[in-house]
Amino acid sequence: MIAGQDVTILGAGIGGLTAAVALARRGARVTVLEQAPAITEVGAGLQISPNGVRVLEALGLGEAARDRAVHGHGVWLRDGVSGHEVIDFNFDKVAPGATFLLFHRADLIDLLADAARDAGVTIRCGVRVERVIPSLTTAQVQLVGEGAQEMGFIIGADGLRSVAHRAMNGARDPFFTGQVAWRATVPATGREPAEATVYMGPGRHMVTYPLRGGTMVNLVAVEERDAWADEGWTHQDDPDNLRRAFSGFCDDAQALLERVDRVHLWGLFRHPVAVNWHYGHCALLGDAAHPTLPFMAQGAVMAIEDAWVLAACLDRDGPDAGPARYQQLRRARCEKIVNAASRNARNYHYANPVARRLGHEALRVAGRLAPRQVFNRFRWIYDADVTQI
Repeated sequence: MIAGQDVTILGAGIGGLTAAVALARRGARVTVLEQAPAITEVGAGLQISPNGVRVLEALGLGEAARDRAVHGHGVWLRDGVSGHEVIDFNFDKVAPGATFLLFHRADLIDLLADAARDAGVTIRCGVRVERVIPSLTTAQVQLVGEGAQEMGFIIGADGLRSVAHRAMNGARDPFFTGQVAWRATVPATGREPAEATVYMGPGRHMVTYPLRGGTMVNLVAVEERDAWADEGWTHQDDPDNLRRAFSGFCDDAQALLERVDRVHLWGLFRHPVAVNWHYGHCALLGDAAHPTLPFMAQGAVMAIEDAWVLAACLDRDGPDAGPARYQQLRRARCEKIVNAASRNARNYHYANPVARRLGHEALRVAGRLAPRQVFNRFRWIYDADVTQI
């Protein structure tokens, strides 16, 4: 049982706040430590597929989530150069009853933070953790400029540069994938469909979808190249660099790119999944355990799933046995999703024009004859319901 016990969560991102709500609802005394000075509007769009929506619903946040998000109706794959349709997955036809939500990251963070505070969680911002010291009987955190303090059970939801990950696994050794991504939001015209559109081209692709009631459009554009770029969301770039990279794309894509006035660039790195997700009274979740490339739209959703499963395992088996069961339940699935995301980029980036034409035509035929069969390749992701463990 976790009720009445102290839990400290490092990081007020989506995974950390979901874990805070799930644990506080089970009676734990939860504190979240966030290094940013405030929980502010950061990042841009993200997609929450049905496997993540089920957790939000189990936390009693389903209705509020639907109110704050755009309900996604499908995924539209287009040839980026010609603009021609390749395949259009209409969720009402291929996944009837499934809920796909398109969120501005800040709106989901606000929803989770409000729910956490309502459940009695303490959120401390502007707190920098220098070191995590796990042991078999307790766990300590050393804040910058302070001595080590016992913090009860510690959850490392502190992302790619996780201090908790380093304490249990040592330094990470990621490698550059040869791909970079730009991220931006632009004003909407009001005519955008409520779906994710993927423009596929030689060595690059662009994903767009509406946010915030259709008032803005999220844009993520990926290019293969040798030039290295740093990892993270905070590196601003010149919008003209983005426009030059996609200058050969169709008019619809160009109309979006012309509206970009602020853009961030980051390098895409492949990280190994952590060997140790727990040690003693300390566990990892989300990017701290299994960073993924953004080609299956599952990074935030995996963190949401992790949060529910970890809270359930701690509640059922306690802080001694619960973390091992959590890793046993989550590791294989997360590794499979990470590997699927790494492979998926190649499906968008046919460089050879003959291969691109043949690949797109094969998808068109499959879309006309058996769209459900094409979509069913991903049902193992979307049909999962971790709230039933």
